[in-house]
Amino acid sequence: MFVSLSVRDILLIDRLDLTLGPGLCALTGETGAGKSILLDALGLALGARGDSGLVRRGAARATVAAEFDPPRDHPVWSLIDERGLAADGALVLRRVLTADGRSRAFVNDQPVGLAVVREIADQLVEVQGQADRHGLSSPATHRVYLDGFGGLGELTAEVAAAHGRWRAAAKALAAAEAELDEARRDEEYLRHVVAELDALAPAPGEEAKLAAQRGALVQGEKLAEGLQAALADLVEGRGIEERLRSAGRLLTRAAERTGGALDATVEALDRAAVEIAEALAALDLAGRELAPDPERLERLEERLFALRAAARKHQTDVDSLAGLRDRFGETLAALDNRGEALAGLGQAAGKARDAFTAAAKRLSKARAKAAKELDRRVIAELPALKLDNAVFVTRLEPLPSGDSA
Repeated sequence: MFVSLSVRDILLIDRLDLTLGPGLCALTGETGAGKSILLDALGLALGARGDSGLVRRGAARATVAAEFDPPRDHPVWSLIDERGLAADGALVLRRVLTADGRSRAFVNDQPVGLAVVREIADQLVEVQGQADRHGLSSPATHRVYLDGFGGLGELTAEVAAAHGRWRAAAKALAAAEAELDEARRDEEYLRHVVAELDALAPAPGEEAKLAAQRGALVQGEKLAEGLQAALADLVEGRGIEERLRSAGRLLTRAAERTGGALDATVEALDRAAVEIAEALAALDLAGRELAPDPERLERLEERLFALRAAARKHQTDVDSLAGLRDRFGETLAALDNRGEALAGLGQAAGKARDAFTAAAKRLSKARAKAAKELDRRVIAELPALKLDNAVFVTRLEPLPSGDSA
């Protein structure tokens, strides 16, 4: 991607055009050969602070141009578009530094500010020093480089996905176990409450019905007393029915001598006597039906008080007791079924872990193969760098079973 570097009048360099080939390129040389000057020149093109001391003695200005050829899907092109810069093919960052310390920056010969140059450079170049714990010198990046070299991106993604599924299944299992433990702590209480409510068997609307019956029974005692007093008044002594019938008999005998003048009176007295008899019979029946029933009243009150006590205990109303029992029953039923559900979650977690382990083993095997090839390829390049006796070894260390990388 880094194609060439052109340097004009930088320190000891009068003119230099450096073309870089594809792949790994290394610039070597003894101390003082000018390697650092090249890095300073590249830094200038990448937006580093310009120092007039970099201009070669006797020159009016220094110029550095770094050419890059990033692929079309590289994110730097999006940045170029956002900044409204024209780009056709290669990307050239150029910097001009005058002897008096002034500088100008260009992107594809378009003048820009240094901030824009630095933004673009950050997408293209990473510069590391000997003391930096980054890039190639950082163990955190070694696995990424090995996977990239071996083309293991798809297999690595498969392992990461399998690990995510395993952790999700394990988390679901742990949550279900915690819920089950909590529910089991309440199980004894729930079963006790359900047994109590089953024995009580509350029904919606029962409280109002029992209260009405109780009120009727309490009022019935007073009503029965009134009926008994009324009946006593009607039958006391000879009683009104006996007196009406006696009067009717006397008038019947007198009517025989009046030529029918008293017939209507006699008939009216007969009707009155019959109606009085019916009224007395009805009054007697009502009195017996409304007679006090202390045992029934006691049973009714015991039931009503038991329902209300249960409602207070569970901090609800009587009509909600039946629904409360159903909810507690559903909780117990779910608790009984959780063992089976828990077993299913355990099996799912086990299968997910096995799938992750299998994928991880395939990745480890592929990494070991890629590591051998990487060692061979790097060692083959070392003699050209005058490192004939150097040894390059990629060492694979297994991670704990819970890690996904």
